[in-house]
Amino acid sequence: MKIILQVSGGIGKSVAATAVCRAIKKQYPDSKLFVISGYPEVFSPSPIVDRSLSFNDLHYFYPEHIEGQDFLPLLHDPYHAPGFLRQEGHLIKVWCEMFGIAYNGEQPEIHLTSKEYSSFGTMFQSPKPIMIIQTNGGVPNQTDKYSWARDMPIATAQQVVNAFKDTYNIVHLRRQDQLPLQHVYPLTTNFRAIAVAIAMSSRRLFIDSFAQHTAAALGKPSVVCWVANKPEQFGYELHHNIIAHPPTLKPDYKNSIFTPFNIAGQPNEFCYNNEAEIFDAAQIIAALNNMPA
Repeated sequence: MKIILQVSGGIGKSVAATAVCRAIKKQYPDSKLFVISGYPEVFSPSPIVDRSLSFNDLHYFYPEHIEGQDFLPLLHDPYHAPGFLRQEGHLIKVWCEMFGIAYNGEQPEIHLTSKEYSSFGTMFQSPKPIMIIQTNGGVPNQTDKYSWARDMPIATAQQVVNAFKDTYNIVHLRRQDQLPLQHVYPLTTNFRAIAVAIAMSSRRLFIDSFAQHTAAALGKPSVVCWVANKPEQFGYELHHNIIAHPPTLKPDYKNSIFTPFNIAGQPNEFCYNNEAEIFDAAQIIAALNNMPA
């Protein structure tokens, strides 16, 4: 049988989906697993995914893979599942259960090759150990470059950088359209190279975005800062998860439907007097110092 898993959304969701792939193969060990996503590089190479396809690479898919064949389509988006909207468990667990797949604690997995380590690793050679941080997420070219509901306040992040800049080579994962930091090496490159950088790093500070999923897939404990989303739904136990301080202003739920806040960080929903109230930089610094290098 051919199983076709469709993964919509961002790269972090694709990384989380690798755990769903592992659960599928456990339940259907003799099946062929095809994954269709916006980020096929996440799933290849992999010992459990037979074909990783892009949404833009589906020419003649029906006659080659559907017509007259035994197949199981797993196409629904878990973000619309009742269990997810009711916050009844982790995204991966809800995703599996939505398709009737047994979930036994499967975790994301990224498989890097020795050639990737040797090729990309030269980009990150340094006399000082590497610290990697990701402060912003979201889609490219957003009108507002900072989402208070997801991102780390840039002033808080700079305080953290200042505390470690003399002892670490600090790599800042960011696109050109995202907010910069001082005393860092900005890194904008392909996903596989970023995964190698995370694997080679000594300490890691992330938000709820693709890097924290990737670190979990590589078994790299990290400090992860959370505002609107919850680690119980999107995070991992190997990380040190820091939850934002409670709101200091009454939240505006006028436009809230299934979640209290829009992850893009709508200004009218901002429920603090200022960004400095969201996180305590000293708490983040202490967590990084206490993480195993």
